[in-house]
Amino acid sequence: MKLNMILGKKQIVLAALVLVLGGAIYLNYSFSKTGAPYDITTGTSTSSEDGTGVYGEAQLTDAKADEYFTQARLDRKKARDEAVETLANTLKDAELSDEEKDIATAKALEVSKQMESEVNIETLVKAKGFEDCLAMVDEDSVKVMVKTEGLSAEQAAQIKNIILEETDVLAENVSVSEVQ
Repeated sequence: MKLNMILGKKQIVLAALVLVLGGAIYLNYSFSKTGAPYDITTGTSTSSEDGTGVYGEAQLTDAKADEYFTQARLDRKKARDEAVETLANTLKDAELSDEEKDIATAKALEVSKQMESEVNIETLVKAKGFEDCLAMVDEDSVKVMVKTEGLSAEQAAQIKNIILEETDVLAENVSVSEVQ
């Protein structure tokens, strides 16, 4: 019997791919044990001189501001989840009239638009160079908190323009605050 009859081309290719994948897994495991990023061009682990590591590693920041943004995001998510759950339970109620279901559906759509606006505002503000941003969009107002060491009038105007472009809220109902 020929070897070719026992092992087909597909089996040989599959075996080679399995070996390459196994090698990649082994290399990943062995390099991750060192704790420092691996520079494939030099074949060595890298780290910065001051011991803080290189890009992609966590670094010490202002914990108060970070805690504020984290807690505010959790609170916002909890409130939105409760609102969505309430609307979902309302829509499941068989005793509702068509008009009441339409109102609940419109409210659910409004909450969805608010959530999308918040994400868009946060992304656009961060693109302007701010470290962190939190947007809270309601039916008739928008509040934006920005992590910065000092917010100039020009920066506040840029943020306000982003908000006005992303929402239908009146300019007097827009609030921009800084968190240090």
